[in-house]
Amino acid sequence: MLAVLSPGQGSQKPGFLTPWLDLRGVESRLRWWSVPAGVDLVRLGTEADADEIRDTARTQPLLVASALLAAEQLPLHDVNLVAGHSVGELAAAALAEVFSAETAITLAGIRGREMAAACALEPTGMAAVLGGDPDEVLATLTTHGLHPANRNGGGQVVAAGALDALDKLAAEPPAKARIVRLKVAGAFHTPYMAPAEQALAAVAAGITPSTPARILLSDLDGVAVPHGREVVHRLVRQVTAPVRWDLCMRALADLGVTGVLELPPAGTLAGLVKRELKATGAPEIVTLNTPDDLPAARDLIARHSGPPGHRPTPARSRVVVAPAVGPFTPAEGLAEGAHLSTGQVLGQVTTRQGPVEVAAHDSGPLTEWLAHHADPVAPGQPIARIGGHA
Repeated sequence: MLAVLSPGQGSQKPGFLTPWLDLRGVESRLRWWSVPAGVDLVRLGTEADADEIRDTARTQPLLVASALLAAEQLPLHDVNLVAGHSVGELAAAALAEVFSAETAITLAGIRGREMAAACALEPTGMAAVLGGDPDEVLATLTTHGLHPANRNGGGQVVAAGALDALDKLAAEPPAKARIVRLKVAGAFHTPYMAPAEQALAAVAAGITPSTPARILLSDLDGVAVPHGREVVHRLVRQVTAPVRWDLCMRALADLGVTGVLELPPAGTLAGLVKRELKATGAPEIVTLNTPDDLPAARDLIARHSGPPGHRPTPARSRVVVAPAVGPFTPAEGLAEGAHLSTGQVLGQVTTRQGPVEVAAHDSGPLTEWLAHHADPVAPGQPIARIGGHA
C-alpha cells in the first residue's frame, strides 16, 4: 500500500523549481496557477531569494504548487492514500480529487495572505521542542501559556504563542528537551490565527467538493475523511487547530502502508516517518525533489500501489475499521483484553439508514479500542486493534 505525502514545510531553496521548467508544459502550468495564487510562481521558484520565499503569503501557494506540479508527472491512478502536513493538506485534497488543483492553489493563496495578516496583529512565533517526556512537554507549554501547534511524533512538538512566552520556554525547557526557535512569521495553528480561519471559511463556503477518490487522512486527528464537505470543513478548521501528524503516522502503520512518496520540497515528512515507524518496520521511502527523482518515484508507485479503493488488512497491528458514517457503540461488556473470534460483532455504527454492525475480521485479543461510545466515525476509520501474530 502506497501513501503520497505533501509537505507543509520543507527545505525549499532559491531556484528549487528551476530544473522542473525543463519539462514540457511545466512553465505554462505554473504561469496559469499564478493567477489564482495571486503571486508569480515562476519567479518565486526560480529567481526569488530565501527571505522572499519564506514569506508566508508566498510560501503557502508555492508549496502547494510545487507538490501538485510534481504529482502531475506521476501515474497516481492506483495510489491508495494521500495525506498532507499543514498547508500540504490542500495539495493532498486535490490529489484525492476533492477539488481541482486550481482550487487548492486559490485556497493556499488566500490562506497564506490571511495568515500573514494575522501574524502582523501581535508578535508571536514558534519553537520546536525536541525530546523530553511527551506529557511533561505538554504540561510545560501550558504553564507558559503556549500551544502545541504541531505534534509531529518522533519526539518533536512545536510550541507556538507570544514571543515572551517562547523566551521563558527557552530559559526553562522541559527536562531532557532542546528548544529550537523557528524562522516563521507567527503562531500558526493556534487561536492567534482566528481572523485567517474566518476569511478562509468565507471563501471555502463557495466550493462544491467531491467525495475523495482515495483514502485522505486529516491531520486534525489522523482519520480518513470520506466526505468532501467534511474535508473542506477540516481544512478551514486546521488553520487554528494543532497539526496531529503523529496520529497520521500512526494511521499509516495501522493501515499497513509499505511505501511512502514525499512530494517536493521533500525530506521533512520522510524523516519523521522513518524515525516514528522504525520500531514496527519503516516503509520504503522515496523523496521527490527534482526531475532526476522521477524514475525512483514511478518505480515505488508501480511496486507498492494497489487498485483504486483497495483497503488491505494491516499485517502487523491488525485494525478493524468503520464500515459507515455515524456514531459508534461498542458491544456491551466487551473490554480490552477479551479474546475475539473471527466474525464476532464488536459494536455498531448508527447510520441514517439504521445500525451497521462492525465485526472482527480475525481472531485474537482485543488489545485497544480506537473508538469509544458515541464517537463519530467514518468509513476506513480505525475502530479497534486486534493483537496476536504478526
